[in-house]
This record gives sequence, C-alpha cells and structure tokens, in this order.
Amino acid sequence: MRILIAEDDPLIADGLTRSLRNNGYAVDAVSDGMAADSALTAQEFDLLILDLGLPRMPGLEVLSRLRARNSHLPVLILTAADSIEQRVKGLDLGADDYMAKPFSLSELEARVRALTRRGAGGGATILRHGRLVFDQTGRVATVDDQTLELSAREVGLLEILLTRSGRMVSKNQIVDHLCEWGEEVSSNAIEVYVHRLRKKLEPSGVKIATVRGLGYCLEREPGGPSANN
Repeated sequence: MRILIAEDDPLIADGLTRSLRNNGYAVDAVSDGMAADSALTAQEFDLLILDLGLPRMPGLEVLSRLRARNSHLPVLILTAADSIEQRVKGLDLGADDYMAKPFSLSELEARVRALTRRGAGGGATILRHGRLVFDQTGRVATVDDQTLELSAREVGLLEILLTRSGRMVSKNQIVDHLCEWGEEVSSNAIEVYVHRLRKKLEPSGVKIATVRGLGYCLEREPGGPSANN
C-alpha cells in the first residue's frame, strides 16, 4: 500500500511518515498543495493524507481537483481548524474521513487501515488462502496459527498478491505499491523479494507462479474462487 502525505509541518510529516513506514506502508510526502496536485496527477496512491492549510494551493482545492479527475482515492483530511463548517465543506468535496490536530497516532493508524481497506473494495480484514491467513489490521501472516516472520516489504508483497489472487501482478504494479520516490528498485530486487516470500510460503502449500516476462500470480486454491473469505 502506498500513501501520499501532504503536510507542511515537518514535525508532523516526519512523525506520520516514520509511523506508517513502521507499519509496512510505502510513504511519500510533499509540503505544499501544488506538489500534492502534481503527485496525484502523475502517480497512483492507495490513500491521501491531506492537510487543509497547505501553502501554494489550499488542501480543499487539491481535493476538489482530485475529485474533478474522477478519482476515488480515499482521502483523510487533517486540519488545525476543527470547525463544523470546515468539516462539512471537506466532506462535501469528497473527503472520506476527518481528523483535527492534535491527534493520536494510534487512532490515525486505525483510520488509515480502515480507509485503505475501503479503497481496496471494502473487503474483509482477514484474507485466507488455504492454510495461510493474513490479518490486514495487524499486518500479520500465519500458517496453522504459527506467525510467519516477514519483512515489511514481504508483508506488502503478500498483501498485493492476496488481494489479486488468481490474477497476474506485474513488476511495475509491485514497484508502484511497495516503493517510494527516489528508491532505485531494479527488476532483480523484485525477483529477490518474490523469491524470499515464496520460500517462506512453501510449507503452507501456497504457491507464487511466475508469469514469464510479465509478473507473478498467487495460484488459486484448488476449487476455491478467491483468497478473500
């Protein structure tokens, strides 16, 4: 999952970035509205955390432009102005949730989890694939109730494959969802992540198939329509 933070307070932006990265998300951050609008035009994200008081372009204008492009990207608004009028205006423009500063990081993380699930189609928080169970809330994978030791990248990769079970996922899609700006991630690096995850999933019987020259696919369970139950 990839998140864009548009926040001009460097302390808040840094705290949010570190917290969300620790939870396995890829995070990019901008400090003004023009940069946010440009990033949203050029790149796909799974969630936007948007401060209303941005320089160069107000947050509400960023939101208005986003929705004018028919984007359904989930948006969590942050603002120091906790007035009913501001809240209503943001929600009317298409925001999905609203938090007033100061806020609790644990509450924001919970709302991020809810919004990213909603943006992915509102599916269950528990994804099952044979003996493999993945908890999207706790971001923990288990096999027969035994926790798999996965890196943050491996957790993100597993989530992408599980939510697209039976469908091919290209290397470019993996990079877009796992990697941040400025990261030099080669095709070989993606192959390494897949190889490591494949080895850890082997005892569960879950298989990651390579679609030669195209990408990867989490094989469907025999007789099962989907990984989402």
